[in-house]
Amino acid sequence: MRRLTQNQATNERGAVSVIVAILLVTLLGFVAIAADVGVIYSERAQLQNGADASAIAIAQKCAKDTTVAACSTTSDLATSLANQNALDGMSKVHTIELDKTARTVAVTTSAKEVGGPDNSVSLFFANALGIPSKEVGARSSAAWGTPSKGPVILPLAIAHCKLNIPAGGAKGPEQVLEQSVNGCGGIPGGFGWLQTTSTKCSITATAGASSNSGIWFSSDTGASVPSTCSAADFTQMQSQTVLLPLYDIATGTGSSGKYYIKGFAAFHVTGYHFASISWTAGAKVENKAIRGYFVKYVSLAQGFELGNTPDYGASVARLTL
Repeated sequence: MRRLTQNQATNERGAVSVIVAILLVTLLGFVAIAADVGVIYSERAQLQNGADASAIAIAQKCAKDTTVAACSTTSDLATSLANQNALDGMSKVHTIELDKTARTVAVTTSAKEVGGPDNSVSLFFANALGIPSKEVGARSSAAWGTPSKGPVILPLAIAHCKLNIPAGGAKGPEQVLEQSVNGCGGIPGGFGWLQTTSTKCSITATAGASSNSGIWFSSDTGASVPSTCSAADFTQMQSQTVLLPLYDIATGTGSSGKYYIKGFAAFHVTGYHFASISWTAGAKVENKAIRGYFVKYVSLAQGFELGNTPDYGASVARLTL
């Protein structure tokens, strides 16, 4: 009986080695999944960041001036930003789809390696299984246009006839917008203040066709700032470019007055004076007035919606995909 047991043990020697050899291919496959798939996802994330940065940057450039070289299907800006978002400093801008009429741009990026396959990333472990590389790419879209709806940090409407924006994107001449002569058919007893529907010193304004809601805003009468506003609310405007709602129609008188908001304009504030709330970066500002200059401005604020409102120099650029 002892001899039979010894002979059986001798015959089973090396059996584990055979099992390990059979399972080695499976084990190698798991290693490939753990390592190579991680490489693929990392590369894709880098390409996505590069595509996002390129798309939004081109949209910004086009929003300011569609004739510049950066606003084109051969924009060097896209390649630069795509490479900067790659850990190895290398990526490929596959395509730039640009529609200046629709104000949209889409950027597609792909992997790039020195001596490696085109548009692909090399795989180490998967290569042993006959999969030497994997194509990796990303796509991002952006749009730009005039803001049609969004939060305005100051509930103050300005007559659109006061707008003065020079061509070429340069800043306009410094001017003083006086409430008492906001003009262009203003409301008697109204100083451009808009009634707010919350406890905050801000409004959410909508501009567009008269069939849309939220265009007509009731007047908050009196020269003093609305009760919802404080000196701290005005501080955020100091030496900043803000969006101001423009009106082209004003009806009624006093508390029954209303302003028709037509669009938004970018205004860089250099001073203001409203009763006891005042600030200036230069000469004294007379009471009931805001001083500064209109300027071509591109905002990345996600709070604003794009629309077909009149272009008063304020544009929004945002990712759409």
